[in-house]
Amino acid sequence: MTSPQRPDALFDMTAVARNTARGRAMGSTFDFLREEVADRMRDRLMDINRQFDSILDIGGRSFMTGAKAVGLPADDAALDTEPKSHDLVISNLSLHWVNDLPGLMVQANHALRPDGLFMASLFGGDTLHELRHALIAAEAEVTGGANARVIPFADVRDLGSLLQRAGFALPVTDMDSITVTYEHPLKLMQELRGMGEANAMTTRSRTFLRRDVLMRACDIYAAKFAGPDGRVPATFHVMYMTGWHPHESQQKPLRPGSGKINLADALKAGKPPKAE
Repeated sequence: MTSPQRPDALFDMTAVARNTARGRAMGSTFDFLREEVADRMRDRLMDINRQFDSILDIGGRSFMTGAKAVGLPADDAALDTEPKSHDLVISNLSLHWVNDLPGLMVQANHALRPDGLFMASLFGGDTLHELRHALIAAEAEVTGGANARVIPFADVRDLGSLLQRAGFALPVTDMDSITVTYEHPLKLMQELRGMGEANAMTTRSRTFLRRDVLMRACDIYAAKFAGPDGRVPATFHVMYMTGWHPHESQQKPLRPGSGKINLADALKAGKPPKAE
């Protein structure tokens, strides 16, 4: 049973699902960025000496064979899986659309067996800052006001604390910056639509962007950001996070004060301190 949309929710999950379905209906032409990030995530998994037999894919975009794919749940809905039923829970470029990310991460942790792995990628940081600037500037210039047309993104520095709050052990976060160039800003907007990344904020304008505003935004985008070849860049900051369901076999951090070297003596010797 689907839970109703919370009135204070940032994202309209019905619109998120509709945009995702529309993007998939447009075919695989627009999957190149998700496929690139999925490849990077598979490379990270290969560095882990572990076989994952039962995989849960939140969002269904990991491109992993044999994974059980589930959609993003509505705000208060439970993740469609059983507790302690998977070795790996993975999500590729989907979680930036979740209203309650901490709650979903807790559910992902519950879905893992002991010593199971959670790995996710999501857009964050200054993703699409060029498009955001052009749209705000154009709408303010032409109409005297502006609507939020590019969603806000989380900061990578917040993800580590979210992993800890969700109960994961050994949390790790990092970020890649990927720049894609397009012959025209309209090509970028078509790409985002085909990726299912159209605006789904609850506060979004329900009317189409006026043509004069759109054309002015394209002019501003090109004037400020185009390279010598006339192509315009779009920045995507991809944030990664990994964490493990706790297990007694995992490495434990040293207790504060457990080091057995005197720091002053080490500095006098001109050598870095070593733990025994």
